[in-house]
Amino acid sequence: MTLPDQLTIARALSVPIVVVLYEWSFHAHDYWATGVFIGAMTTDWLDGRIARRRGRTSPLGSLLDPVADKLLVLSVLVVLIDQDVFPAWMVVAIVARELLVSGLRLAALERGVVIAARDLGKLKTWAQATAAGVGGFAAAGAWDDSVAWWALLVALVLTWVSGLDYARVAPGIFRKRVAV
Repeated sequence: MTLPDQLTIARALSVPIVVVLYEWSFHAHDYWATGVFIGAMTTDWLDGRIARRRGRTSPLGSLLDPVADKLLVLSVLVVLIDQDVFPAWMVVAIVARELLVSGLRLAALERGVVIAARDLGKLKTWAQATAAGVGGFAAAGAWDDSVAWWALLVALVLTWVSGLDYARVAPGIFRKRVAV
């Protein structure tokens, strides 16, 4: 198993730690949770950089990387609903898009087509991660929840715009004529 794959797995394994830190009430727990979240999300940038530099991307990494990102980011967004930082409707709209695009990717995979991450999708992931981090600091009291709300709104818009970008290529995939 390559180092980038190990970093991806570590990111996925950080999910329950981050959730427990947000939910377990002790002094500065929201700061700790947000710090661990930021550290874990940093591995997303690091694993990709290492894999590209070494020219050793792996099928396992290509499959697990977006799953680990989604698990980590979406779990934080959901936890921050409980802390009254984010409105549930915004998080539900993001989760719905993620499920739809994941379903599209699985359907394409069944046809032997791998839909690579698109640039807009990568930007969307970082917008969501940024909103989650901002929300974590808002939960900790570092700033007002309205800052987190606006950050999540930007992420929500990018999430759906990138979802429409994936939907644009879907007909070609299902006709076996792929330009992905």
